[in-house]
Amino acid sequence: MPLYSMMNWTLCFLNMLSTLVLGVSVPPGALDCWVFLSCLEVLQRIEGCCDRAQIDSNIAHTVGLWSYATEKLKSLGYLCGLVSEKGPNSEDLNRIVDLLAGLGAERPETANTAQSPYKKLKEALSSVEAFEKHYLELSHAAIEMHTSIGRTRSARLVGKDLAEFYMRKKSPQKAEIYLQGALKNYLAEGWALPITHTRKQLAECQKHLGQTENYLQTSSLLASDHHLTEEERKHFCQEILSFASRQTDSPGHKIVLPLHCFAQLRDLHFTPSNAVVHVGGVLSVEITMCSQMPIPVYVEQIAINVHFSIEKNNYRKTAEWLTKHKTSNGIINFPVETSPFPASQNNLPALELYEMFERSPSDNSLNTTGIICKNVHMLLRRQESSASLETPSGVALEDGAHVLKCSGVTLEPGANRITFRTQAKEPGTYTLRQLRASVGPVWFVLPHLSPRVQYDVYSQEPQLHVEPLADSLLAGIPQKVKFTVTTGHYTVKNGDSLQLSNAEAMLILCHAENRAVIYSNTREKASDVSLRVQSSDKVTSISLPAAPAYHMIEFELEVLSLPSAPVTGGDSSTLGVTEPHRKHKDTQKAGYCMATTDHKVSIDCPWSIYSTVIALTFSVPFRTTHSLLSAGTRKYIQVCVQNLSELDFQLSDGNLVDTGSSGDLQLVPLNTKTPQHIYSKQSVFFVWELKWTREPPPSLRCQFSVGFSPASEGRLSIPLKPYTYEFQVENFFTLYSVRAEILPPSGTEHCRTGSLCSLEVSITRLSDLLEVDKDEALTESDDYFSTKLMYEVVDNSSNWAVCGKSSGVISMPVAAQATHRVHMEVMPLFAGYLPLPDVRLFKYLPHHSAHSSQLDADSWIENDSLSVDKHVDEQLDSGSIKSRGSVHSASSSEHKGLPMPRLQALPPGQVFNSSTGMQILVIPSKDDHVLEVSVT
Repeated sequence: MPLYSMMNWTLCFLNMLSTLVLGVSVPPGALDCWVFLSCLEVLQRIEGCCDRAQIDSNIAHTVGLWSYATEKLKSLGYLCGLVSEKGPNSEDLNRIVDLLAGLGAERPETANTAQSPYKKLKEALSSVEAFEKHYLELSHAAIEMHTSIGRTRSARLVGKDLAEFYMRKKSPQKAEIYLQGALKNYLAEGWALPITHTRKQLAECQKHLGQTENYLQTSSLLASDHHLTEEERKHFCQEILSFASRQTDSPGHKIVLPLHCFAQLRDLHFTPSNAVVHVGGVLSVEITMCSQMPIPVYVEQIAINVHFSIEKNNYRKTAEWLTKHKTSNGIINFPVETSPFPASQNNLPALELYEMFERSPSDNSLNTTGIICKNVHMLLRRQESSASLETPSGVALEDGAHVLKCSGVTLEPGANRITFRTQAKEPGTYTLRQLRASVGPVWFVLPHLSPRVQYDVYSQEPQLHVEPLADSLLAGIPQKVKFTVTTGHYTVKNGDSLQLSNAEAMLILCHAENRAVIYSNTREKASDVSLRVQSSDKVTSISLPAAPAYHMIEFELEVLSLPSAPVTGGDSSTLGVTEPHRKHKDTQKAGYCMATTDHKVSIDCPWSIYSTVIALTFSVPFRTTHSLLSAGTRKYIQVCVQNLSELDFQLSDGNLVDTGSSGDLQLVPLNTKTPQHIYSKQSVFFVWELKWTREPPPSLRCQFSVGFSPASEGRLSIPLKPYTYEFQVENFFTLYSVRAEILPPSGTEHCRTGSLCSLEVSITRLSDLLEVDKDEALTESDDYFSTKLMYEVVDNSSNWAVCGKSSGVISMPVAAQATHRVHMEVMPLFAGYLPLPDVRLFKYLPHHSAHSSQLDADSWIENDSLSVDKHVDEQLDSGSIKSRGSVHSASSSEHKGLPMPRLQALPPGQVFNSSTGMQILVIPSKDDHVLEVSVT
């Protein structure tokens, strides 16, 4: 039979005999003696027939018999009084005599053996010293064997029995190490009840050894252990309180213990909730502590050590900036310790149990059955590296100048709320580091608060903030502006005021009753007081109500910016807007924006020797443009008012005046006199006719004004000034009338596609010599004045093909009704009602003589085209200029390399084209198979 099988059967057999009742009466201890002798005899036989290497390799199978023999010898020692401090009594001695007599004579085969099991048992029962010797030898041998094969748990169990032996022998210093080892093993594996039992033994051991700090720590753990009865918990709690009340001889000595065995910190709440307070303000910190003690405990002081730190430029941080980094409700929760040991059974995986059946190979009968745990390696894994919680805490009390204290607190079992209050003195960041509670000289300490807990103290300079209540301020109507005075560390006294310098185009409206609201630093309304505002020509004085430091004063005032559009000049096509000039396509694509006007106001504050300058931006709600309309020699000025804002307005009393004070000029309105409603993003037009009795001036300076008010509001408290728009119109008198006419070929009634038609252009001078005609193009002969004009026929819509010469230079007499006619041929390209080609006029200016002395490379035209004056109207596109160049290339080639004449476009107001908008019918030719019709 293999050695391991023999050991297992022997151990099972001895265990079975120890528990069965055989019906034979034996004295107490006789069975233990027989089992002890059997274990040692089996081990002795094994040692006799095996070499040392075989024995060492089978320790795992023999150590059970060693442990069993040790247990039986321990049982005999307790039974016979060999473990007591005073030794065996008379009754114990009689029992020993009976047991020795019952052993009988030693067998002959072992009689000559010096260390036979019989002699060992007889010697162990003979005296206290001999029993201790043999028991310690067996115990140490069993511990050493268990340790050598990695059975630390079994070694600790034998050590725990050895600790009980030492405690009975009044040797607690020897028992402590074994109890600590056993407790460490239980803590690592999470056995709650063995932990409690071992702690009770350890507490007794520490008490006998006089280890005050360790004993108090173990007592606090036992007092908070719910596996003990209520009376036992109260006993250990009273041990702590009794020690605290006795220590009056050395008041400076402190015993520091971990807080978790006394109480647990659950949460912390700041007031104010953002944990930000100004210098001089009061901060409240409320903590919730859950007492683990079974009875109320009077705590002399609960303190929180605070670490102070100040960052660079910390004084610049405001309450709003600091609040961004805080929790919203000011409550910080701390993790709850669910178990006093690191690896509790709650964290272990569930048992994986399976049934096990073993049948006989011969007849398949059931021999054994049982349960197997498949994940026992997960449940019983070693955690030797974990530190025991019974070792001294080693926590040091922190010293510092900043401490939050609360004295005379009675902690009831369960949750308790403790409130700390402190007044902020120095700006910076305060971190709560260590929580401690003192019961006499015993200090229960939580060394670090996790997560981190901080509050901030700031010092703020007085500030003035001005902001509009609406998204944008509109010029021309009263707008509300909010003033916010943050007092900071400054205390506003009676008589303090804000001095505002009045802007020229902005008014501060003073009402009979103005109110100011004072708020605390936490936005709680403190008071509502009246505000006195006094205004003069240059200064507006606002008397501030008295307010303490770190408060806010808020009030509203109405301001009014005088409405006016920017002054525009130039010809009639110029737009009266302030946005940067953009091309027409870009403007249409991006849309128009409201013009803005900035008003800067200087404010003198009582807390500073320097003035505060603020800028209020007002948006002009209207965009105004003007245009010059012509009907022959009759002239009209049209003003377009476009509402760019989101409000609706009521327009009234539109007026246009000549600021040049020309008495011979009249502006006749053609508008309705009733108020007109202008909606958001809508336009309203005003028209005036120009009439004059003699030669009109070369330019006209006009000012347009119109009254307006918001359509949604009732009658305003103050009259509003009208909206004004100034502009200038130049060269508005009609000098030339152009008429174009297309005649069909002779013998036909209508023009046909592909057939040549006659185009007759008439250019008529409508006035005699005027002041605007006196330029370098004017030439004087004996009888009359004349000027050179260039005409050009252009069809941008590509409906006509101009055959032959499409442009030319004419000498036009400067006399009323002088007419020049030009004939050319054109060919319609499409059928339908086609608009006539455009006829354009330019002044043909010779090269100025002053340029001859300043010729450079840029002044010489190297291509075959006419030079165009820089003042050519932008309405002439590049295509028309190119067409002029192509026409004149032949005639100008002889002047290649010489300075060329220039073209200057006539202003639209000086030329009236009576053919604009006219159409002529063109019918398709008879041989067309594909008909193309132009619809315009």
